[in-house]
Amino acid sequence: MLGDMILRAFRLTVRVSAVVQCPALHSHRALHSSSALWAGHNKWSKVKDIKIPKDAARSRMIVKYTMMIRIAVREGGPNPEFNVALAQVLEQCRNKNVPKATVEGAIKGAKSKPGVQYVYEAAGPGGCTLLIEVLTDNNTRSHQEIKRILMKHGGGLCEGARRNFDRKGVVAASRDGISSERALELAIEAGAEDVQEIEDEEERPILQFICDIASMKAVRSALESLGVPTLSSALEFVSHTPSLLTQAQLETASSLLEALNDCPDVVRVWDNIHAQT
Repeated sequence: MLGDMILRAFRLTVRVSAVVQCPALHSHRALHSSSALWAGHNKWSKVKDIKIPKDAARSRMIVKYTMMIRIAVREGGPNPEFNVALAQVLEQCRNKNVPKATVEGAIKGAKSKPGVQYVYEAAGPGGCTLLIEVLTDNNTRSHQEIKRILMKHGGGLCEGARRNFDRKGVVAASRDGISSERALELAIEAGAEDVQEIEDEEERPILQFICDIASMKAVRSALESLGVPTLSSALEFVSHTPSLLTQAQLETASSLLEALNDCPDVVRVWDNIHAQT
């Protein structure tokens, strides 16, 4: 039963292989399915028997989005018309129904509140790799806390983890009954590289279309023209070198990700964790 619960906690990843000069796309494409931990938007693990209450999960989600707003404003200013990263975060906030007053407060207080952004590279159970984004007013404190959490769960800070990830464009769309086969077709038709089936913080099915950064706007427009209502688009770290973990390692990794997301200085965590089939 525990094994079924773990497998339900991980997403189905559908990877689209490159098809070059091939008129019969459907007979030559490769479809790879694997279970993986959701990391790009801090989807919490559902391995444990008792789930975190939805109101607590929503409160934490709102805190993370306010931190993302602060980072975006610091990097590109408070005007979303001239700050693409901020515009993308604000769109996500609207889709998640983050209160307008909270959003406005985060924008106004972005530069007045102290804080520095860091991305820590780390290794976890089974040799998996993590990128941990933090926003902190005390890097020594955050560094010690991140290090403590990692060590407690069989991990540690390391160099080179970033090499396992590429910076990609991610276009999110509501699944709305779209089958895995149709999702693959849409990815090919829209010019995306991958499509991933995940659940958001409220357990709603979402499709993520992965593409080159320069193609993100075109892919989103193509999906809209194909009748797929998109929710948001953003830049994410996407793993290109998966770490296959055993069931026991997945349990430990799940506890690690939950502990990292509990840390008030942590904004987002990306991982390359996949379940062995």
